[in-house]
Formats: sequence, C-alpha cells, structure tokens
Amino acid sequence: MTLEDLNKKIERSIKFLQIACKGKDVELAYSGGKDSDVILELAKMAGIDYRAIYKNTSIDPPHTIAHCKSKGVEIIPPKMTFAEVIQKTGLPTRWARTCCKYLKEYKIGDYVITGVRRAESRKRAERYKEPTQCRLYPHGERVEIFMPILEWSDEDVKEFIAERGIKCHPLYYDEQGNFHVERRLGCLCCPLMSKKKRIEDFKKYPNMIKFYARNAKIFLDTHPDSKTAKLYCKNEWEMLYMNIFAQSKAEFDATMQPDLWGNRFDCEKAIKEYFGL
Repeated sequence: MTLEDLNKKIERSIKFLQIACKGKDVELAYSGGKDSDVILELAKMAGIDYRAIYKNTSIDPPHTIAHCKSKGVEIIPPKMTFAEVIQKTGLPTRWARTCCKYLKEYKIGDYVITGVRRAESRKRAERYKEPTQCRLYPHGERVEIFMPILEWSDEDVKEFIAERGIKCHPLYYDEQGNFHVERRLGCLCCPLMSKKKRIEDFKKYPNMIKFYARNAKIFLDTHPDSKTAKLYCKNEWEMLYMNIFAQSKAEFDATMQPDLWGNRFDCEKAIKEYFGL
C-alpha cells in the first residue's frame, strides 16, 4: 500500500458519504473501536450531518464510555441491562447470541453509517459485497446501512489513524504507547470470541464469572421448563461450564457422563479451580 493508494480510498469514502447521506438524517454507529474512530473522522471530513451514537451494552471494556465522551458521542442507555438479558434468555452462546438483539441490534434512525470492513473476517467478506445494505429489524423495520470503509485493510486503517493523529481507545496501545491495529474492541467475554480469547477475558475479568453464574441461576430458577434446564444443566455452574468450555452440546454431554461411581462432573469446582476463584 502506498500513501497515494490510501488517499484514493479516502477520497472515495468521502464522496460516498457525501452522496449517500445528502439530505438524510444519519446515525453514525459508534462502538468506541478503531474503525468507529475512522468513520467518525471521515464523516467530519465529508462535512455531512450525522448523529454519532454509542449504544451502551453495559459490558464493554473499561474506559469505553470515557473514550466515547471524549469524542463527543451521544451515549444511549440500554433498554435492558446485560444481567436482565441473561435472566430473560439465558447465557448468550455462539449458537444463540441473544444479547446483541437487545443491546445492539435495534433501530434508531433510517440511515446508519458503520465501520464494517470485509478484511475483518471471512464471514464479513462473504456477507458484505456492496457498501450499502438494507437491514431488516423485528416488526418489519428497515434501515439502510452505509459502509464507507468496507474495502479498507488493516494497514489502511493504521495509516489513516497515524496520518490524522487520531487518539484511539486505550486498549489499542501497549505499555510503550505503540498502536496495535490487530486488536479488537468488543463486549467483555463475548461468545463470538475464539474459545482461547474468551477464556483469557474471563481470567482477566474474573468477576464476570460470578456475574454470569449469579444471573444464570436466576434464569434457571425462573425458567424451569426451558430446554437448557430440562435437558442439559442442573445448575448455573453447569450452564456456565457449557458456555465457556464446550464446543458443542454433544461435547458437554460427554463431559457430564457419570463416572464409574455414578458421580456427575463437578462444574462449580472445575470453574473455580481453573479461574482461581
């Protein structure tokens, strides 16, 4: 990549925003991450009208709210807290991430700018082919999504941040102050993380284990007829163990098979020993 190549992408992104957003009330979906900082800067450079909004999930990494405020971003409180989501739907998993539905994926405006990039993952590359997309929400609500940096690489993002002197979330900097574009900002212990990365998060934030267990117990107590309670988990610790360590329900079932003496695997003991609780 050359500076000339990056400048061409910047120009295309700015023109795209100016054309796509002309005469529209536009929401800029700000997460606090590096890509959000890029689209926020591009929106300013494009001179468009926008409303930068951070949907507070209540479980984003420390310093996220402060970073959003430093950027002048409007903070929208969640309609349900993450604890309430767990109590209502159970623990979010890679198979059913209900948390996003309640904490992130709800409509505010008809037009939204996002920092989605195809280079972030294979799934995103397959899902997003064009810089605009119509997204459907529950009850037939429609939102038009604008993705001005869809074709930007990590190096494009890194170079743009350096060139524009953008200060990103503290998570992106090491102890020496070096910027790491490969790092990602997301909810603490997100089920979409790899198993390894998620376990690292739980080790870093052990109180999340207690938080998950406490609210999982409320779910099981109030939903005794749920599939989870009837077929898989006898208590909150089994639910949490399946959520963290099992790659599939079949793997969890195999783990929970009684030993020769008829004893069921002790998930509470295993979790507390593993995370040093």
